[in-house]
Amino acid sequence: MEIENKSARYLRYFITLTILIVLFVVLLLLNIKLGSVDVSVKDIIKILFNRGGNEADYSIIWKVRLPRIAAGIILGGALTLSGFLLQTFFNNPIAGPYVLGISSGSKMMVAIVMITVLSKYNAVSSGVLITAAFAGAMISMGFVLIISRKVKKASMLIVCGVMIGYICSAATDIMITFANDANIVNLHNWSLGSFSGTSWRDVRVMAMVVMTASAIVFLMSKSIGAYQMGESYAQNMGVNIKLFRIMLILLSSFLCACVTAFAGPISFVGIAVPHLVKSFLKTSKPLIVTPMCFLGGSVFCLGCDLIARVLFAPVELSVSSVSSVFGVPIVIYIMLRKRVQ
Repeated sequence: MEIENKSARYLRYFITLTILIVLFVVLLLLNIKLGSVDVSVKDIIKILFNRGGNEADYSIIWKVRLPRIAAGIILGGALTLSGFLLQTFFNNPIAGPYVLGISSGSKMMVAIVMITVLSKYNAVSSGVLITAAFAGAMISMGFVLIISRKVKKASMLIVCGVMIGYICSAATDIMITFANDANIVNLHNWSLGSFSGTSWRDVRVMAMVVMTASAIVFLMSKSIGAYQMGESYAQNMGVNIKLFRIMLILLSSFLCACVTAFAGPISFVGIAVPHLVKSFLKTSKPLIVTPMCFLGGSVFCLGCDLIARVLFAPVELSVSSVSSVFGVPIVIYIMLRKRVQ
């Protein structure tokens, strides 16, 4: 019986991984092919493998679509991992960077930096934006941690997180009111949440940051698995709880900050995707869930970005709007199921 259960479990992992890989490849190809400018399959092959084709099509594929796709893959995975870590930390399936106001804190600090720096200089470096977003994430996370010590009900914690998000958004709107016209346009486009305008330089920076943080999360799989069984169990297994909790906060905030710095706040990916992945796998084992969550987040964001680009082309929606349409029903379902339980 145990062997059969083990076989069924591995089969479920294999089927889930296969579905995610197939979806990933299909969405990758569709994202390369579809857009406001039509590029034939023959020309795409020529551009990708021979660096040929006409100059306009070459620029569209190599300088616009491919960096944007890479951003969707990397940042989608990062946001999902951030959500998974927060859900582990709070032991709450509806904890996520957007709902708890952490994305809004990052957004507020990035807005401050963009207004102050861009009013004196023409550009701001990726490192400065990530640092500002990380500081904002840590400020919001600090408030959430203080509230979580007073509030035991998950629903109240979420309400408090939403309130923190509103305060940060209000502060951001006030600052935007006093920015000059050029900065208002930049901030408005960025604050909607989008992968557009990503360059290969941005991709290199975000890849370095996200891959390093993701590798650390994966190496912590054993400790995360012990923590999921309870703090006492984790302590008995030799986990330094204080250090472990600090690492979870830093890693989740850092991943969320990186997403906000490059793409703006993107809603509900950090809640919906970890829940879907765990539901399909029927396990929370970090060794399995961590890479699957990253892949699932990449697939989800590739799909949302494709819809955002082509649904009303040439008019483009924000990725955050599309991710909310798919993410909110999942969050409501989780809350209703938790209430029934």
